[in-house]
Amino acid sequence: MEALIALAIGVLVACGIYMMLRARTMDVVIGLTLLSYAVNLFLFASGRLTNNAAALISPDAAAYADPLPQALVLTAIVIGFGMTAFLVVLAIRAFGDLGNDHVDGEGRK
Repeated sequence: MEALIALAIGVLVACGIYMMLRARTMDVVIGLTLLSYAVNLFLFASGRLTNNAAALISPDAAAYADPLPQALVLTAIVIGFGMTAFLVVLAIRAFGDLGNDHVDGEGRK
């Protein structure tokens, strides 16, 4: 299970970096979103992957799920959604002003 999570994080990071290095604004937005998904998965996996563990600590619980990574992931999802919405609006505005969607603004017309 840990190898599968590590592989998924690695693939998301690789695809996110590849997309961020492209010269189109929407590709950069998608790359940043993939990178934020990888960070969310990493934060969630940092709380130890356990099956059938209690969400809250009780006196008779042998294993419990750590609530801190879950709270961090929920916060990161909200921040990532806001960031993605802002970048999409910024990309649409740049396309409207410049007439193309290249990052440097000097692409093919």
